[in-house]
Amino acid sequence: MFINFKSDNKETKKGLYLVSTPIGNLGDITFRAVEILKKSDFILCEDTRISKNLLNKYEVNSKLISYHKFNEKKNLKNIIQLLINGSIVSLVSDAGTPTISDPGAILIRECIKKNIEVIPIPGTSSVVTALSISGFSNKFFFYGFFPERKKDFTKDFEILSKLNCSIVFFISPKKINKIIPFLNEEFAGRRILIGREMTKYYEEFIRLEIGKLRLFDNDLKGELTIVISEKESDKKSSQILSESDKVNIKKMIKKLSVKEIVSVISESKKIPKKIIYDYCLKLKNEK
Repeated sequence: MFINFKSDNKETKKGLYLVSTPIGNLGDITFRAVEILKKSDFILCEDTRISKNLLNKYEVNSKLISYHKFNEKKNLKNIIQLLINGSIVSLVSDAGTPTISDPGAILIRECIKKNIEVIPIPGTSSVVTALSISGFSNKFFFYGFFPERKKDFTKDFEILSKLNCSIVFFISPKKINKIIPFLNEEFAGRRILIGREMTKYYEEFIRLEIGKLRLFDNDLKGELTIVISEKESDKKSSQILSESDKVNIKKMIKKLSVKEIVSVISESKKIPKKIIYDYCLKLKNEK
């Protein structure tokens, strides 16, 4: 049952509203989003057939206009004129937050140029949804969809593998097997979360070390959101002094205090200060 909600604001500002919609479960929409959609004179929809499922559920009867990557330039002039004339226009994508790997940037840039107000109505995002349950670093880089050509995405993988943060991207289930060998090569030692059908009945999250990731036998369904973890620190190498470290310490022990040596070595190496300190004391006691 839908609960009617009315805002305290009597008048809705004119302009372009970017309204976030559910990524799967139709219950994941805010009261404010429904209110704005009902007050909109026009709603720009990526696919009107998909949007109607949501709009019918919440009894939204605003006029729909098809707006997708193949007609956004063609329709730009007419939409801008609607906004200049004082219409309230909302932009929605098939799922999630508009313009995030979806059309809309061209329209927003033109609105900014024409001093037309652009108002965000926040809500669900598959990027944040997947990241929030990953257990990985909350410092992240969002890539979006990978290019079609192998030479393009392999080049991007090489660049992304150098980032020491979580990395989020989208991929079609038909293409996942194509990139798995390259994930294993470029992101070895990291962990991965694959989310599919998020918030829906068949929701599934696959968690693995990337080295254990294998090709899928069955065709997965639903767009995939993938989160790769930050780089794992090499705990084994960080627990010992290398021979070159020991040689350097032996040279420094004659000129610097133990405290100074610990500071110099620990700044350049991921070695616990106690290990450096203990080795310095050992050298001192051998004299």
